[in-house]
Amino acid sequence: MATTTSSFVFTNINGFRHGIGTQRSYRVIKAQSQSGVPKEQVVIVGAGIAGLATAVSLHRLGVQSLVLEQAESLRTGGTSLTLFKNGWRVLDAIGVADDLRTQFLEIQGMVVNSEDGRELRAFNFKQEDESQEVRAVERKVLLETLASQLPRDTIQFSSQLAKIEATSNGDTLLELVDGSKLLAKTVIGCDGIRSPIAKWMGFPEPKYVGHCAFRGLASYSDGQPFGPRVNYIYGRGLRAGFVPVSPTKVYWFICFNSPSPGPKITDSLVLKNQAKELVKDWSSELLNIVDSTPDDTVIKTPLVDRWLWPAISPGASAGRVVVVGDAWHPMTPNLGQGACCALEDSVVLAKKLARAIKSEDPSVEEAFRSYGAERWPRVFPLTIRANLVGSALQWENPVVCSVRNNIVIPKLVRLQPLLEHTNFTCESL
Repeated sequence: MATTTSSFVFTNINGFRHGIGTQRSYRVIKAQSQSGVPKEQVVIVGAGIAGLATAVSLHRLGVQSLVLEQAESLRTGGTSLTLFKNGWRVLDAIGVADDLRTQFLEIQGMVVNSEDGRELRAFNFKQEDESQEVRAVERKVLLETLASQLPRDTIQFSSQLAKIEATSNGDTLLELVDGSKLLAKTVIGCDGIRSPIAKWMGFPEPKYVGHCAFRGLASYSDGQPFGPRVNYIYGRGLRAGFVPVSPTKVYWFICFNSPSPGPKITDSLVLKNQAKELVKDWSSELLNIVDSTPDDTVIKTPLVDRWLWPAISPGASAGRVVVVGDAWHPMTPNLGQGACCALEDSVVLAKKLARAIKSEDPSVEEAFRSYGAERWPRVFPLTIRANLVGSALQWENPVVCSVRNNIVIPKLVRLQPLLEHTNFTCESL
């Protein structure tokens, strides 16, 4: 039996939950096992992007779920994330994209500068790929939009998972720190980078890749002054970037090499000052953006990933337990694909699981194995590519950086091949 501590919760389960319109609901509501423990058909652990997108996708397909979340409310902290066309195709499929599009700017292209302010290269996304769509989206708004699509009481807050145990009939017993227990026929682990579900399944901890990032969301009450493009600045062992999110907000990051993640610092003002110190000799434009950021929105995170080696790493599922998004394949943000891949996972898994629940052919176990077999060739290469791109952009050697800035970026880099991974077909649910 594997025992671990999770930051996710279960409170009381109340009432029936209905699907949209006349859709038939396939969720077993508050069934009681012989031991008197409440039993659910589909339990999703984690109300982040992956968890909520999976719950909404299942809901669209007529399958209801219970989402367990650690916090007292949605964890709407953090800054923003960039969604390319594959992410938007999923949001279109589950019916929330148009609402989000009205709130966030479409990014037209990107420009790359050196640390001394020299423009190295500029790209237009539509010229490289006519179907491309790029927008930076506030994480808070994305989560709230997804959650608004779920029936009342789908998300249960404010308790903590203490133990996970497989039962003899294939169900999973979830024991909570308050002593409550829940028996789940199917468990979907969407519990993030440090996923207790993944640990219980035998996955190793994600590996630190050698650099950390400061992030923030600048706010301009009178309107932000930047055009709709991503701005990158490359230095030696240090890079930064910023992108308009909305008419009043701008997302920024500063990524720096560090032999270790360093101590955890919670004082936002200290983090803000550390970020500014790193780029104090760079463009005043970047420093002004950092200065325009509310202190309590600045965060620092170590960048990590997990490589899913064939025949070595555990599969995406174990019986009727499966992992999705960062819980399965955490990747560095260098390609902007972490959230996009989590969204892809959610619809692929939901379709397979809904088919299995409704027909029992294939079985849930087979549906999960099919999900893993389909998604692994997609997410493993992207994880490696994101890692390698980040490592190349974090070079410190002055000669190598000179070659990068004067030859590779201006003359050799083509954006279209770098965007091929954003091709993803997703039909409406």
